Amino acid sequence: MSANRLVAALVAAVALAACAEKASKEEEEAAKNTMICQLQGERLVIRFDPGEARMLLPGGDRAILYQVPAATGLAFSNGNLELRGRGSDFTLADHTTGVTVKLADCAPYSIPKEAK
Repeated sequence: MSANRLVAALVAAVALAACAEKASKEEEEAAKNTMICQLQGERLVIRFDPGEARMLLPGGDRAILYQVPAATGLAFSNGNLELRGRGSDFTLADHTTGVTVKLADCAPYSIPKEAK
């Protein structure tokens, strides 16, 4: 192996090792406010921030919903989508299609453990 290839391999190994380090405080804080749910058998990620809910929908589309008044629990909407819930029970309504779906298996997101 030439010296250049050896250096490149070492740099790549160090970069991969750096990726395996412990999650940053920012990542840990974001994970505390993130839920993973099933939407018709596919993964849906919801991150709650002050005044909004950011969703990563199946297929990779993203949506930002803004907090709206709710008599009980929480409610977020962007006019087309509406998320309502309490605890880990959520429903998602799509006002463009008129379909409302109960999200299944909602649980807090956990950061994958470090490889040892």
